[in-house]
Amino acid sequence: MPRVKVSVIVPVYNTGKYVDECAPSLLGQSLPPEEYEVVYVDDGSTDDTLDRLRKIADAHPNVQVHTRPNSGWPGAPRNLGMRHAKGEYIQFVDHDDTLGPEALERLYEHAKRNDADVVLGKMSSTMVRPRRLFRHTIDACTIENDELMQSMSPHKMFRRAFVEEHGLRFPEGPWILEDLAFVSAAYLKAERIAVLADYPCYYWMKRDDGGNNTQHRFNHRHGFWDNCRTIVGQIKDGTEASDDVDALQNRLLHRLYHVEVLSRTREPEILREEPAEQRQRFEAARELARKEFPAAVREGLPTVSRLRAELLERGDFDGAVVLAERVREVKARSTVGAPRWEDGRLVADVTLDLLRGDGEPLAVVERDGKRWLDPELLDGVPGTEDGWEVRDPFRLAYAELIVKDRDREDWWYPEGDLEVRLEPLGEGRSRLVASGRLSLDPERLAGGRPLERGVHDVWAYVQLLGVDRMVRVTGDGTPGAPAAGPALTGGRLALPYWTGSGQLALDVDQRQRRLGPDTAPAAAANTARGERSLPLPYLAATAGAPAPVKATVATLTVDATLLPGSGGTAVLRLPGRLKLPTGRHPVTLPKESTPLAYAVVRDGLLLRLEGPAYRAGGGRRLLDAVAGNRQVRGVRRRLGRRN
Repeated sequence: MPRVKVSVIVPVYNTGKYVDECAPSLLGQSLPPEEYEVVYVDDGSTDDTLDRLRKIADAHPNVQVHTRPNSGWPGAPRNLGMRHAKGEYIQFVDHDDTLGPEALERLYEHAKRNDADVVLGKMSSTMVRPRRLFRHTIDACTIENDELMQSMSPHKMFRRAFVEEHGLRFPEGPWILEDLAFVSAAYLKAERIAVLADYPCYYWMKRDDGGNNTQHRFNHRHGFWDNCRTIVGQIKDGTEASDDVDALQNRLLHRLYHVEVLSRTREPEILREEPAEQRQRFEAARELARKEFPAAVREGLPTVSRLRAELLERGDFDGAVVLAERVREVKARSTVGAPRWEDGRLVADVTLDLLRGDGEPLAVVERDGKRWLDPELLDGVPGTEDGWEVRDPFRLAYAELIVKDRDREDWWYPEGDLEVRLEPLGEGRSRLVASGRLSLDPERLAGGRPLERGVHDVWAYVQLLGVDRMVRVTGDGTPGAPAAGPALTGGRLALPYWTGSGQLALDVDQRQRRLGPDTAPAAAANTARGERSLPLPYLAATAGAPAPVKATVATLTVDATLLPGSGGTAVLRLPGRLKLPTGRHPVTLPKESTPLAYAVVRDGLLLRLEGPAYRAGGGRRLLDAVAGNRQVRGVRRRLGRRN
């Protein structure tokens, strides 16, 4: 009997149809069914969820179903699932999420290869921005890698012996932040943590009925602040205290302070909620910040975040509202140089910066030997009349380019880094900019594999001075127009273009775009002539498989081929025989009327292909007319002009 490698634990409550939507991804894993089990735990559902689960279990021997009285939260069902689990590793999945088809196999192999206690699989989501933690696969790290704190959901793989050795359990009952409590404890105890970033393992998706647990995340009636205090204490107990802002404890606490505490002082929450309700949250956050978080945590924040913390800890709710109104108007701007193909990669120079609400750059001002935050941003913010010092303009500043698979919600990171620098604006003013080169390889971007067929949008994430934004990477091109010429990569066509919003996108394998309209002007100007293959200088190509395409020769539709040629460009090849009369026939692509070539045919034999602008002389037409003559063929061979 094969051992159970992985136990997938799924807490459910009144899940209904989402059980059936999640189940196929759990039951269709590449790991053999006898090597993993799915442990459903029903938390006292009152609808037909339990019946649905039992039907699944009846049809699949590797599925268990357990029930318990309603606890109101996922912690208790997860704990019950762990008690029944037999797998070497445990993977937690929520009932409305899905796994990638190879997720369990890949995660388990990564865990075993690196003897990991915890493995984080790449997450795709419609609800949160991508996390740079998943930029690279990591064989082994520890909690010293504080980027782990970017991923605090429980949807990870844990070694069961490790969980049992340290008595790791979820808090039970209506205990908000139960995932943070469990995961932070695991991080602190783990000797080896691995990250699998080259395959989308977990899809954390927004439900169409709005029923995801995350929408109910903040609820002070469920002990939010006490629970947060418990987690802070847990981190303090597991690390050494220090006044150094970059000490491990302060770096770990930064995530809790920034996400759970400062959220009560910033947009959108402080501007969205009822003022009376938000004031209560503000005061509770203030008490927690002052009593539980070391001063070094606040001092280690970037400029704008440090100002938020100052307003919070001195109890200035109105000032926090004014600052939130100002910062809400700040937008990120992208500037893109002309995209182009180089060695099979779509490359472009990209610059990112931040603009105030009036469209002017968010500036840093030099005065009295110090740097100060843009006074226009601080207009009306109490306590900043004399300015707010920018102690370190590069504190936690970074930017990155990201490519989103529009059909699958997968996020990928192209090669190269963006550099953050101060750029003078004149008169003692400067701005922070992030710049670098986009290098998008369609054949390697998806974790070393080719991108899937579809549209892939280019985004950027920028965090400067404590202001963070996701921004579409846009250029000066006409919306809907090509951004660069097409390319043949790995036997597929890659078509860069500007979307209707002006965002740079790449259509791989003609998901929405078609070769033809974008290249019609260049095709019409092609003056080349060939044999059965015609060079297409406007179509870049890298070594690889040919791409089949449909072409129309006069009225005849044929199977043509695009294949790499010399000089990094593609060539078009047509069949050697065509059921057409003798003559020169236009060659077009589907839904395109402009010829990209002309086929010269004699007695059903393709003699050669010519560019639309190519014009043969009278001697050439004579040779075509007598092309079947043996003597002429001999002369042509001697002249090196055989077709």
